[in-house]
Amino acid sequence: MQIARENAEINKVKIRFLLQDIRNFEKFEPETEKWDIIVSNPPYVCQSEKAEMENYVLMHEPHLALFVNNDDPLLFYRIISQYATKELKKNGGLYFEINSHFGEDTRLLVQKYPFGNVELFQDLSGRDRMIKAIL
Repeated sequence: MQIARENAEINKVKIRFLLQDIRNFEKFEPETEKWDIIVSNPPYVCQSEKAEMENYVLMHEPHLALFVNNDDPLLFYRIISQYATKELKKNGGLYFEINSHFGEDTRLLVQKYPFGNVELFQDLSGRDRMIKAIL
């Protein structure tokens, strides 16, 4: 998070950072303001995909930040979408990096929440890579 803080300072933007386990969002300290934007790159690589991962990624990224159980690969998207419906301002944006194997599934999951516009974007290789949702 230190690099993100430094980037905010360099770019002279006011950003409130919160480091928290989203699985316990009911326990967050109450905030006086809602969020304008929530950006998340949650764990999305299934344990079954571990063998396909590049060694340099496995050696330098914490496994807790990479992997999700095979039986619930959209766990974090569901939890963060629930949180966002309560904590985003009207017209606030939710942005996710996603597992390209679950692009349409992730889009459909986020659409179950009261977002007016949910879009799926591809990366330069044409693989599903990001979700944008506006509350």
